[in-house]
Formats: sequence, C-alpha cells, structure tokens
Amino acid sequence: MARSKPQFICQNCGTVHTRWAGKCDGCGEWNTIVEEDTTGGIASGPGKPRTKGKPVALTSLSGDIEDAPRIETGIAELDRVTGGGFVRGSALLVGGDPGIGKSTLLMQAAAALARKSHKVIYVSGEEAVAQIRLRAQRLGAADTDVKLAAETNVEDILATMTKEKRPDLVIIDSIQTLWSDMAESAPGTVTQVRTGAQAMIRFAKKTGAAVVLVGHVTKEGQIAGPRVVEHMVDAVLYFEGDRGHHYRILRTVKNRFGPTDEIGVFEMSSKGLREVANPSELFLGERNEKAPGASVFAGMEGTRPVLVEVQALVAPSPLGTPRRAVVGWDSARLSMIIAVLEAHCGVRLGQHDVYLNVAGGYRISEPAADLAVASALVSSLAGLALAADCVYFGEISLSGAVRPVAHTAQRLKEAEKLGFGHAVLPKGSADLPKSANGSWKTVDALADLVVEIAGSRAKLDEGE
Repeated sequence: MARSKPQFICQNCGTVHTRWAGKCDGCGEWNTIVEEDTTGGIASGPGKPRTKGKPVALTSLSGDIEDAPRIETGIAELDRVTGGGFVRGSALLVGGDPGIGKSTLLMQAAAALARKSHKVIYVSGEEAVAQIRLRAQRLGAADTDVKLAAETNVEDILATMTKEKRPDLVIIDSIQTLWSDMAESAPGTVTQVRTGAQAMIRFAKKTGAAVVLVGHVTKEGQIAGPRVVEHMVDAVLYFEGDRGHHYRILRTVKNRFGPTDEIGVFEMSSKGLREVANPSELFLGERNEKAPGASVFAGMEGTRPVLVEVQALVAPSPLGTPRRAVVGWDSARLSMIIAVLEAHCGVRLGQHDVYLNVAGGYRISEPAADLAVASALVSSLAGLALAADCVYFGEISLSGAVRPVAHTAQRLKEAEKLGFGHAVLPKGSADLPKSANGSWKTVDALADLVVEIAGSRAKLDEGE
C-alpha cells in the first residue's frame, strides 16, 4: 500500500498546503498551518476499494411545493430570525463572542420547546452537567424535560441519540470541542471540525431532527474553523453585542428556509435574555435632544424598521493629520461623506478631527444612513442641534445628489409611531405616505440640506 502524503492545513481558513510554511497563502495569517492526517473521516483512504454507483431518480421542476415543517419556539425574536422556527431536518450554526449569551439563548429555546412536549437533547462539550443545571435554574428552566449530556466524542453522541426516541431538537455546544475516531488529528482542528459537522448534519437529514451547532469566533468576529462548515449548514446566525451594553442582536447571514436580513433583539438581564419587541425605543432611550451633532436615522433591518441615533463630534485638530474614528459604521463611507461635503457643499473638515458613533453599540450596514451622518457632521461643526422630532435617511452619491432608498413608507410609519413628526428624505422617493400627522421634507442634493442647517445657524445668531 502506498504511503499517504502528509497534508498541512491552515486552522483559520482550511487552505491545504503541500508543506509547512509560517504564513498561509489563503488568508495571510501566521503560525496557523498544522500537519493533519486526512486519510480518515470524510475523505476516502488510498486503500479503500471503489464501489460502483447506483443511478438516482430524476424529476422535473414542476410539481407540488410544500412548506418546510417548522418547530416554533414561542420566542418571537428567535422565530423571526430563523424564518418562523427551526426547520425539521435542518442544521443551524450559531456564532458569537465568548460570554455573549449563546448558551443562554439556546437553553431558553430548549426549555420553551420542552414545555411544548418536544423532545430536546442538549449536548455540551465545554461544561459539566452540574454547570448546565445551574444555568437552567437561573433561567427558570430546571423544571423542563430537557435531556443533558456532557460528551465530545461524535460516535458516542450519535449512538446515544440513535438509542433514544427521535429528538425534535439537538443542541451541540460547541462544534469545536467534538472529535471523531475517524480522524486522527486533535480536537478543534479543521479535519475534526469538518468531520464532526458532517456527522451531525447527516444525522439531521436522516432523522428529521433540527440540529443547532454552536461555533466559536475568531478575533475578527468570523466563525472559527473552515469556511466549508458554513456552506454545509442550512442557516448561519451571528449573536452580536457589546459587553458595555445590555442588549444583544441575533443576525441572520445565511438561511435556506427564510430571509437573510432579519434581526432579533434581546436584552440581557439577571434572569436571561428578554425579548425587545420595539428596539427603536431601546436605541433612543438615552437620547439628548439638545446636543449638537446628533441625528436620528430611520433604518431597516429586513422587514423591521429601526430608529437609531447617530452621534458626530467635529473638533479642530492639533495634529498634522486629523483623526477619523468610527464606531458602528463603515469608516470608508465616512471618508466619502466628508469628501462630498468638502467638494460640493463647501464644508471644510480637512483640519478637524471627526468622531462618529452609533448610539447603543448598534451597527449600521445600509447606505441609507448617509444623510443622517452628513446631518450630524454639519450640526456638530455648526454647533447647532437638529430638530428633536426629525428623522433622516437617504443615500448620497459622489456628485452630491441624494438618492432614494427602499421602504420609505415603513421608515416613516415607525417614525410617526415614536412621535417624530418631521423627516428629511430624498426627492423622488416612492410609496411616500400622505399623512396628516407628519411633515416630510425632500431634498435633491446634499447642498440643500447644508444650506438649511447653516440658515438655522444664521437665524440663531441674528436672534442673539
């Protein structure tokens, strides 16, 4: 039998190298390449005899379509993110920083399903059974019939679940702790993670049980291990949050059975995670309406409108190169907005430090926040507070034009519900409501908004 050649695999991205190197060519990380034996597990060994395949039945695109059978947890924010509940026979990957609340959320979901007479198995490879019971007591879930196990061997876990009655939900915490006899590498390596994930996914597809895998994250915030695991599962959820704030956001980045732009908002308390039905009130709860440099952005997260405060501070810089600090937004987009203000609006920020923050630790990803950011920057530079009952949204182009964005009616409806009677939005916005309670001002170019704020500053100076 020919001797198999060793393979060197990057533990960060899964790139295979023929020899060891200090730096991975795939991801650029240093000291992440480890020699692994890949003859076992999902790969076919060199001495394994080949078997002749059998034909499979082919069908047409037309035919009856059935909705995926789901298991609703009763936790509205979790069901929103998953698209209506856990899908039977599916595999979900949940990632997040250590201590962010992944195990807490899944324990609450397991208890909620157990109260509905669903069979739930919770397998932990990081904590002992006593530790899990302490968490369950703190969350008020100790009286539920959730089956616990502290095990890391994949074969033992599969044998236990096969012996029991078919579970409705299986939680594996975490996938990095699993190891299989089919692979000779150490637990946590790319080969072991891939082998364990494939075994759990195969069990889900075969039995119809929903499997939730918990994954560690790297310092960059990505789920650790090979990216192929994210391709194998049906849904990938990220549990985000700042330890300095008491809220948490569950965000979907992949979902084969639902939308990929929904979020669920939770608030961390001593008794676990509490659902936040109206996150806009949470992000605007500590707002200072009289402070310059603060604007309210009416954003969208999936089908949910969210109002959040954008804070800007513009101050003269003592340095040769002014500072640009951003929290909760794209720093490259901030540089673009500053350049547009300089080139088309006559707002000189080249000798000023610019600090931008999204209140509450929330992160904005859509370009519709351009108008709110520009308003906050001009307001801070002018030293004039914006109208307290006004929201801003719109995308700014490099020419200084303000471009329309989608879901205008939903943004304005949410603003009205929270007591905002005015809005500044792009000219030509579709589905603009004809509301008697709100006053909507449309702008065609960013210069129009700058002139209006500067005019307010002039009127204030004349009054003084």
